[in-house]
Amino acid sequence: MNRYFDNKVIWITGASSGIGEALVKELALNSNAKIIISSRKEEPLYTVAEKAGLSAERYAVLPLDLMNYKDMPAIAAKAIEQFGKIDLLINNAGLSQRSLAIETDIEVDKRLMDIDFIGTAALTKAVIPYMISNGGGQIAVVSSLMGIFGAPMRSGYAAAKHALHGFFDALRAELYDYKILVTIICPGFIQTDISIHAVTGDGSQQGTMDDATRKGMPADVFAKKMLYAVQKRKNQKAIGGKEVMAVYLKRFFPSLLAKVIRKAKVV
Repeated sequence: MNRYFDNKVIWITGASSGIGEALVKELALNSNAKIIISSRKEEPLYTVAEKAGLSAERYAVLPLDLMNYKDMPAIAAKAIEQFGKIDLLINNAGLSQRSLAIETDIEVDKRLMDIDFIGTAALTKAVIPYMISNGGGQIAVVSSLMGIFGAPMRSGYAAAKHALHGFFDALRAELYDYKILVTIICPGFIQTDISIHAVTGDGSQQGTMDDATRKGMPADVFAKKMLYAVQKRKNQKAIGGKEVMAVYLKRFFPSLLAKVIRKAKVV
């Protein structure tokens, strides 16, 4: 990482573990950025900051729950109060799914949409006016390969991630003249607790780690690759192992991908 992130104020959601925590550690180590860290639970965020070695003047803790999307304008105002601006918003918080569509209560689908799309869109909309006033900025969103193609056991999750792509692709065009960049990051299997916290058909947590997730890319490696893509101002970047090849199958051989997905082990 060069000094791209120096002197920036960076707001990271979903920062209490996994990808979010890895991003905090990487930025703490290789930049002098000031970091606002958010998640639903406040206390773990202080632990993340301490482990990352952030001094008190370099970070602020700001709890938020994306389900409460109407609160986002007030929370964004609080974020601005911390360091006076937001240069980079990293929308990382989200919820995954492990259940067949026919066995999934529609309220679970709504919850996935509220957290993974509506809440993220609401927070982004709340931050944009401040970036415009500041003369520009950058927005990164952690989507998924499921934002590019769907797979079994992920119907609601894939729908929400597809919505993110449509929203942020449109936003990128709308914000170009305001010098606000948009980068969509699409992780494959990354070693985090995402599958443990994933919801099942009745809304309860799966509670177990998927084999594919356990064998995935380490979160710290992913964080480096993601921040490099942000630094390079990529429009979109897929990051992971061999599962990333499905992106190219989707583009060039969609019928073949459909056959592969039917037989693939996705948990």
